[in-house]
Amino acid sequence: MEDLYINHLAVVVAALSDFLVGALWYSPLLFYKGWMQANQFTEAELKKGNNVLIFGLTFLFSLIISYNLAFFLGDAQTDAWWGLAAGVLAGLGWAAMGFCIIGLFERRSARYLLINSGYLVVAFALKGFILGIWR
Repeated sequence: MEDLYINHLAVVVAALSDFLVGALWYSPLLFYKGWMQANQFTEAELKKGNNVLIFGLTFLFSLIISYNLAFFLGDAQTDAWWGLAAGVLAGLGWAAMGFCIIGLFERRSARYLLINSGYLVVAFALKGFILGIWR
């Protein structure tokens, strides 16, 4: 059995990168308006949420995802480009497709599915790149 090469600091940074991608992806610069409309949210509704719980659990779940991806990329041959490719493949083939299947049964709009699944692909790609380059 081969040794696993996991940089735990890289895993934490990969998990934190979800916040960076999310801040940009769901900003007015990109998909904020479309995301708000697709979810039928108002500004007041967003302010009612428990941000400590939301952001705390988001970090925990992102950390679990990042460790999971790190285990898949844990062999000695992994580099930045394989990390990026694996992130795109996992994001598109697993995360986004799973999200879209659930969204279809929930009768969500194509706009909702594309905005959120697009975020997943980009977030996974960045996580894979970080884990691949930072060995």
